[in-house]
Amino acid sequence: MTSRFHRYAELFKSKGPWCTVYTDISTGTVDSLHAIDVLPENICRQLEQQGASKADLAAVEKAVRPAAGVPDPVCRYVLVRDGSVEIDEVLPGPPAGRGVVRVEDVPDLTPLFRHRPDDFPYVVAEVGRDGGEIRLQYASRGRAQEEQQIEGETEHLKKFPGGGWSQGRWQRHTEDVWRRNTEQVAEQIDKVVADSGAQLVVLAGDLRARGLVEEQLSKASRAMLSVVDANTRAEGSKSADFDHQVEERVAEVIAHRQHALLERLAEQQGRPDPSAVSGVEPVVSALQQAQVETLLLDDTHLDHELQLLALDAEPWIAVQESEAVGGVVLGPVAADAALVRAAVLTDGRPVFVPPGALPTGTDVAALLRWGAAPTA
Repeated sequence: MTSRFHRYAELFKSKGPWCTVYTDISTGTVDSLHAIDVLPENICRQLEQQGASKADLAAVEKAVRPAAGVPDPVCRYVLVRDGSVEIDEVLPGPPAGRGVVRVEDVPDLTPLFRHRPDDFPYVVAEVGRDGGEIRLQYASRGRAQEEQQIEGETEHLKKFPGGGWSQGRWQRHTEDVWRRNTEQVAEQIDKVVADSGAQLVVLAGDLRARGLVEEQLSKASRAMLSVVDANTRAEGSKSADFDHQVEERVAEVIAHRQHALLERLAEQQGRPDPSAVSGVEPVVSALQQAQVETLLLDDTHLDHELQLLALDAEPWIAVQESEAVGGVVLGPVAADAALVRAAVLTDGRPVFVPPGALPTGTDVAALLRWGAAPTA
């Protein structure tokens, strides 16, 4: 289990009540600026009507604010309990589905998984001939998790403009400086990729520096390299444009990873001993046995009125109370939230897929760690 999922599992085990907020915090127009001004008050009024404590209301009001430096559109997910903000995520992009403002006994993390249906580390490097900036980011999070500045040599950084016998020697020396500086950047990118298990490297910056860094990257880093043709370190460059291009590269990787999962699911169709199941009850049964490796949900087809039971201990989820052996029923929960919770608590990975991506008639499916029992 990744550290992210481990943390989610601990939250899912903790007692509520929980305040869950998922809302658009874009500020691009006069109307949206006004909406942002009154947003905290409106959200707190809704939560108060649902029984939220004063401590939780104060924490939510402080957290639900615009995100400085993040271009529109952008959303925010906030999870609060006992006056403490347990999760506060800025999520670039438009809302994925409906907004959420709820007080519940079980935390609802489905907005996070809908907004970014996959999570993986990736590296963004903006390079110049004097060094560069390297950031480790995650597909599910808006903020960088780590940032490093590589400061190389600056003496003789520019080529000698004059002529004469010494010009060639100075130019070779300058090229050597550039290469040493970009070698440092490439080495650090390789280290971050190896340490984090990154699935993507986005490279931007000075044209010559980009080429030198690319030459010096390891084979593994080059295999996942995506170059953005922009000198983002130049004065006056637009960071919002670059951020958008990075988002596009991340979306492409997400789509590729989802396609691979859907191909695995399709391969299991019709097999006598499939390592996949589909439909709510077969998936719940697999979750109860901690059998689910990846949970696949199409929430545009999943019945929004359908509820399942959340339990305080294994097997964590049930269709009806008679299945709650060893666990106390916390209450009925929206099916998607209950399924996601059970997947995380059994070390599975929940993934929301695009509308219609699952086989016809299927709204939820699961890839299993071992084969399902053959049907009679």
